[in-house]
Amino acid sequence: MTEPLPSRSTLEVLLATTSYPLDSADWKARFIYDLVASIDRTGEVHVQLWGPPGHLPGDVSSANSRGDTAWLHQLAGDGGIAHLLRTRPLTGLLQARGILTRLREACARNRADLYHVNWLQLALGLPDDGRPLYVAVLGSDFGLLRLPGMARLLRRKFSTRPTLLAPNAGWMQARLGELFGDVAEIRPNPFGVTPAWFDIQRQAGEPREWLVVTRITRKKLGDLLRWGKGLFGRHRRLRLLGPMQEDVALPAWIEYGGPTNPDSLRRQWFPRAAGLLTLSRHDEGRPQVMIEAMAAGLPVIASRIPAHADLIHHGETGWLVDSRDELAGALDQAEADGTADVVGNKARGWVRDEIGTWDDCATRCLAAYRDLLGRNPHNER
Repeated sequence: MTEPLPSRSTLEVLLATTSYPLDSADWKARFIYDLVASIDRTGEVHVQLWGPPGHLPGDVSSANSRGDTAWLHQLAGDGGIAHLLRTRPLTGLLQARGILTRLREACARNRADLYHVNWLQLALGLPDDGRPLYVAVLGSDFGLLRLPGMARLLRRKFSTRPTLLAPNAGWMQARLGELFGDVAEIRPNPFGVTPAWFDIQRQAGEPREWLVVTRITRKKLGDLLRWGKGLFGRHRRLRLLGPMQEDVALPAWIEYGGPTNPDSLRRQWFPRAAGLLTLSRHDEGRPQVMIEAMAAGLPVIASRIPAHADLIHHGETGWLVDSRDELAGALDQAEADGTADVVGNKARGWVRDEIGTWDDCATRCLAAYRDLLGRNPHNER
């Protein structure tokens, strides 16, 4: 039988993130809020959150200094570190250095039994104190790993402490094992979904309206502008929801609705949608909005990239496409009588069985924490 973690008064987890929603209407990094809330609900962990300001659930406390809060808020307002590195590389590198410095200082200020960081790069800011490390690895991390010398720096950091890398999707496991398997355990832990997504009742009608929900960049849109022309119009509409992060000219056949949030998707958009479409060519990990759409029973059509193929069983729980002709065929199939319900129900069942809720994700986190603490030679409890 698994032993419980130490009591809340003795187990402290410092969880670090560079993205966090400001409030319930904020679209940014809702998954981080849900993750933190689910870990707090276990009652076995006290989470100290180092990250941008926002509502802290339950008994979660802030690990920020006052200066950290203002600085990270400004960073989030500038689009976040990934956006800065992509659009203003020099500024992004200076800000990345600031992140690592401030995180190191936060670790020195706050007592922690274990570090939990989201995104690989944050591990570089941890002090060399031997404390165990849990890293949630996302798809964007694979862009970071292409930088010269980055894997070597991370290996050095992982080798000084018990480390567990938790990719958000199984497809990442092999590459992480090649790079770090001798200095860290690789154990996938998919993010969960809020149970309310499973309860959505779809009422799709006419005209059929497909949704694209994404940060708007050229890579995130992928082949949409090229392949979608002529497939959408008066009788089959396409609505794009998300923040504009690059100057992209949108054609008239795309109805742009601006940024959204989970509450609006659950109440307004998903119940009446014909399905979700994503043709992204971005470094995706396991897109949360795709999981939520599948949990809601929406048909999903996606570009054939590893992150999407890891989620969708082609023709059973959605469709994977490589060309405009395949996209046109998938749209026709998804709109055929009865098909949407059959595929949507299979997708909903797959998410429930294979991914589960945020509480399931938190249970997997706790198991990883136990294992890491058991390997820590400095653990006296």
